[in-house]
Amino acid sequence: MENLQTYHTTVVTMEKAGVDPEYVLGWQGGFLHNPKREEQRCNEAYDAGFDDGSAAKTDGYKTWVKK
Repeated sequence: MENLQTYHTTVVTMEKAGVDPEYVLGWQGGFLHNPKREEQRCNEAYDAGFDDGSAAKTDGYKTWVKK
């Protein structure tokens, strides 16, 4: 249950902050231990999000806020 709360809180926080949607999708996939998307559909934001999500890092999104 704690992981579900962490997931929900982090996604809501990132969306409210205006984080790059590719980062959010990557983070969600990594946090849920989903397979990474096909190489041609990956980008820097997605890869960073996937890596942070895989590590359950909840504060790495701050550099991906769209201005």
